[in-house]
Amino acid sequence: MDNKHMLEAINQVMPFGKYAGRKLLHLPEPYLVWFSQKGFPEGKLGQQLALIHEIKVNGLETMLEPLLSKD
Repeated sequence: MDNKHMLEAINQVMPFGKYAGRKLLHLPEPYLVWFSQKGFPEGKLGQQLALIHEIKVNGLETMLEPLLSKD
């Protein structure tokens, strides 16, 4: 995984569900754990959610906060 993909993932906006409109990095960890247990969606969004899950369970989200775009 390169830096471009990580930046895209942390700045991606959740397109559906209870947390629609939130950036993936701001999704609650229990929500991501639920996805990891039930299965991530297919495609790019699923890959991004899996990456954010790994970031969260390893406590790295505060390190990545400065990389979020302001839009």
